[in-house]
Amino acid sequence: MPEGWSKKRERQYEHIKDGLEERGESEDTAQEIAARTVNKTRAQQGEAEESSPTSTKDKSPAQRGGERSGSGS
Repeated sequence: MPEGWSKKRERQYEHIKDGLEERGESEDTAQEIAARTVNKTRAQQGEAEESSPTSTKDKSPAQRGGERSGSGS
């Protein structure tokens, strides 16, 4: 976890990572997905120093709810 994250974001990261591992994702994959989710949330909340236009203008991870999760449907 990056040093710039607040305690709230660290808890969010752990919660997401643990949930993904419980669903069968590998630890590496769970860490990557959790970090990306937290970083996007930080960008949308104005907590990140830099952010891409996609991160700030797109739906939040919570709103998207896996729409583009790669399910192939």
